[in-house]
Amino acid sequence: MSVRRTPRTIPAITGVSQTPGNTLNLFDNFWATAVDIAWGPWLAILLVGSGLYFTFASRFISFRALKHAVDILRGKFDDPDDPGEISHFQALTSALSATIGMGNIAGVAIAISVGGPGSIFWMWVAGLVGMATKFFTCTLAILYRKKDSRGIDQGGPMYFLEVGLGNWAKPLSILFAVCGMIGCLALFQVNQLSGLLATDYGINRVLTGLVCMVAVGVVILGGIVRVGKVTSKIVPFMFILYLVSALYIILSNASVIPDIISSIFTSAFGTEAVIGGGAGIAMKEVIINGIKRAAFSNEAGIGTAPMAHGAAKTKEPVREGLIAMLGPFLDTNIVCTLTALVIISTGVSAADDGVVMTANAFSLVLGDGGRYLLTTVVVLFSVSTMISYSYYSLKCAKYLFGDVVGGYYVYVYLVSLPFAAWLGQDTVVNIIDTCFAIMAIPTLVGALLLSPKVVTHMKDYFQRMRSQHLA
Repeated sequence: MSVRRTPRTIPAITGVSQTPGNTLNLFDNFWATAVDIAWGPWLAILLVGSGLYFTFASRFISFRALKHAVDILRGKFDDPDDPGEISHFQALTSALSATIGMGNIAGVAIAISVGGPGSIFWMWVAGLVGMATKFFTCTLAILYRKKDSRGIDQGGPMYFLEVGLGNWAKPLSILFAVCGMIGCLALFQVNQLSGLLATDYGINRVLTGLVCMVAVGVVILGGIVRVGKVTSKIVPFMFILYLVSALYIILSNASVIPDIISSIFTSAFGTEAVIGGGAGIAMKEVIINGIKRAAFSNEAGIGTAPMAHGAAKTKEPVREGLIAMLGPFLDTNIVCTLTALVIISTGVSAADDGVVMTANAFSLVLGDGGRYLLTTVVVLFSVSTMISYSYYSLKCAKYLFGDVVGGYYVYVYLVSLPFAAWLGQDTVVNIIDTCFAIMAIPTLVGALLLSPKVVTHMKDYFQRMRSQHLA
């Protein structure tokens, strides 16, 4: 299930193409092999199966508690004296700035080019069941917080594994943190941004990476409070901008939308995908590719969002879980769907890299203005994700090495940006997919084992809410 295994040509730092040496080929092939092993059918079953279990165990909380979740998001229950570092809204936007980004623009394009339109259906499935997964994992992030050396409450999979399950789960916490340090590097974001700017404007890829390194460094060296303030302003603006422009393109091609919806379903369930050995493999590839791209897009079950929501100011774990569950729906079932309809309705070639493919779709309908608009959105999406991912990777490093030594990992994070800008898309995607796959194992194992605790707290929370309302 790797994106591609063939040797490739990579732009050198000077901007002149060169054939990669044996070392770079070995690096590429290692990650291509690793992602094939990590993303077997078992992982797709684990992600979707866990989401279905959480959905039923919570009695479909992701649907029946939507109004209450929105009320929390509006600040109706905020208390400045609650423990934590950022508000509910800032926690959600910090998490969304990591999920609503290049996965929605470039990731969807890759999903369609690799697995066809049927992949979008399985992205929808993963998004819907992912709402319950986010509820459970982010509730646990607050329920089992642990104070760091500065006395600040920290939450995330490594903490709910260690605190909730005890010392026997410490190896799982370490596994998550090690893979999180790599998987939460913003390799894909800077790679896609640099690729678009190089294609459209001839800007050197590494120069883009260096500029991002400086710009992101200014924000992230201020910590999660500054991250929350920045993302709470960027995310709503970029979401609305992309929503409006994508809807315009879709409405311009409204006559073909019914056929596109039909093709999404037939490609996911068509008889050609289940009859015969070769066709059976094709069906498996479509499903895994859709779930993989959804996992990269909304990160439900991967464990990154609980690290952001674990910093929220709240004494109510369930309340933060309700906020978190909004993420996968907004990210996958709305934004990713818009991108898919834009790409398929315009009929652009699948030969280009993901973000360029989406840019071509915008320019076909909106002309040069559309390409400039998408470039603006890509810059905002990419930079906001780079900012949020820095918090994730740094949090993993601090968990492993302590606040002082782990804090220096921020410089590794920043230096990785120009390097990733230079790498090829295929290798970058395989690195992130491999790490995300491994991160999902401890996250979901911990969430499944601790799920009865979440259900108990959920019942208690809503009983108290009903009592207060009656009173």
